[in-house]
Amino acid sequence: MESLLNMQGVTAHYGQSQVLWDIDLDVEKGGALALIGRNGVGKTTLLKTIMGVQKASAGAIRLDGQDVTKQASHDRSRAGIGYVPQGRHVFAHLTAEENLTTGLSALSGRGKGLIAKGIPDHIFDLFPKLAQIRHRKAGVLSGGEQQQLAIGRALAGQPKLLLLDEPTEGIQPNVVQQIEDALRRVRTELGVTIVIVEQYLDFAWSFADEYCVLMRGRTVRRGRTAEESTAEVAHLVNV
Repeated sequence: MESLLNMQGVTAHYGQSQVLWDIDLDVEKGGALALIGRNGVGKTTLLKTIMGVQKASAGAIRLDGQDVTKQASHDRSRAGIGYVPQGRHVFAHLTAEENLTTGLSALSGRGKGLIAKGIPDHIFDLFPKLAQIRHRKAGVLSGGEQQQLAIGRALAGQPKLLLLDEPTEGIQPNVVQQIEDALRRVRTELGVTIVIVEQYLDFAWSFADEYCVLMRGRTVRRGRTAEESTAEVAHLVNV
């Protein structure tokens, strides 16, 4: 299979402290990879480095063959990377519909008329709840509703690659299942490649094709979820 995301020898620092060490990573087009590991091992930093929020100190990052290593985060968004950070970070003072509209900025430069078409209908098909709450302020929504909104906002930019940081955190089990079902459709119907940071191993194994364990800023184990059980790697992540 052809890789959509390719990382070679990527390192990252916070000030003088190195947090990522020589990360090599490939994610197949249409695939789903779960990044797992204990708190503080660099999982979120890795997503931020892919997105361009955190600068890579060394190495190369390619998206669909294009070198994006030195691109700013907004340029990577336009190149086809969508990002849902931990905590969701919706705009509390805007309505759900207005939040979704902000995601259209990623379409800038990709072709005339894309932004003018507005919010894609498939977002409301994937997350019917968003159609019901579209005129409500995001700040009064439940955690599950905000998570669906944050994912929908990222999808409004029609990404090739979707990065999700702890998508199940603080969300009721029935809503987690709705989100998983929607993300499966994002992969199969829209062809979007997904990388998630996830502490809930059962969700990671249910959703992702592959997993990658990080420890102290390094990748220490990689495998396919269908070939190994959560018990076989749980001791590495201590969850």
